[in-house]
Amino acid sequence: MSKVEIFIADDSHFEFAEEICEVIDESARVRGTGIAKRTPEYIKTKMQNRNAVIAVQGNRFAGFCYIEVWGHDKFVAHSGLIVHPDFRNMGLAKQIKEFTFNYSLKKYPTSKIFGITTGLAVMKINSELGYKPVTFSELTDDPNFWGGCKTCPNYAILTAKEHKMCLCTGMLYDPAKQVKKKQKWFDEKVLKRLKKIKQSMLLANKQLALWIKLS
Repeated sequence: MSKVEIFIADDSHFEFAEEICEVIDESARVRGTGIAKRTPEYIKTKMQNRNAVIAVQGNRFAGFCYIEVWGHDKFVAHSGLIVHPDFRNMGLAKQIKEFTFNYSLKKYPTSKIFGITTGLAVMKINSELGYKPVTFSELTDDPNFWGGCKTCPNYAILTAKEHKMCLCTGMLYDPAKQVKKKQKWFDEKVLKRLKKIKQSMLLANKQLALWIKLS
């Protein structure tokens, strides 16, 4: 069996765009989490601009992640991190994330790197890379970024909270504030508890809104 290799994607990888979108959507459906939908055309644009990273084994798609640039290069975000089901449980997600992270530092050396996610596995990887949990107010205020959340099932929650809170956790890496030794803060129990608190608060708000509507 040939080795899985990770590359900066380009137009030679267009053939995988549709499959990448399908795997991202299916993964979100199985986990029951919200995710902003992306089209094959959008994925191809990222490949063409060399703002995407792909893992392949021979002619098989194994994993993917892409970079988005916001606020005139002040911020960059890593989105769409996915591993094909046939290649999971072998540490490939972490390898792709690290490759994308290091590539971003070279291509956008002064940009803050951020992400929003509900996945504990992604939070753990981000923590090991030096990201810190932050409020949404510390992330980009570019409306186009938040507009990308419109296809997420949780978008109504985000707008109701005026973009200050949602089920996702915001994480940020600021190259200007990094020290040589990265400190790991990740605590899975704490994050699970935080997620449950968020869900309980948002459910209570939904029930109150329904009660007001019916009264």
